[in-house]
Amino acid sequence: MARFRFTTTTLSTRDARALAAFYERLLGWERGSDEPGWVTIGDPAGGHRLGFHHDDHYSAPVWPSRAGEPSMTAHLEIAVDDLDAAVAHAQECGASPADVQPQDDVRVMLDPEGHPFCLFLWPDMPAGE
Repeated sequence: MARFRFTTTTLSTRDARALAAFYERLLGWERGSDEPGWVTIGDPAGGHRLGFHHDDHYSAPVWPSRAGEPSMTAHLEIAVDDLDAAVAHAQECGASPADVQPQDDVRVMLDPEGHPFCLFLWPDMPAGE
């Protein structure tokens, strides 16, 4: 059987470099690939990466979804040890809170291109994560 290793989640965007810069600042990750229309960033400690693909026809998803509107097909889950500080940092980076917040210990945020991502409280997050 073939071996598989999950490496990267890719987001479509109108501006790959700008969206990569947002997530670099948000997560403290470093740029990997940087080509016209394709940028990757990754955790300096290794592991998962994010890719950003230029798409001239990208339309921001609507969250929560509504019939007839572009819907999200995936979203990022980001653990934090201080939810209020993480939300403030995300907003300083250019994110905005979604209008609907379904849980007290999770904040649904929208990146500058409208992709939803969740900040969720992980109070016992191991050091270095």
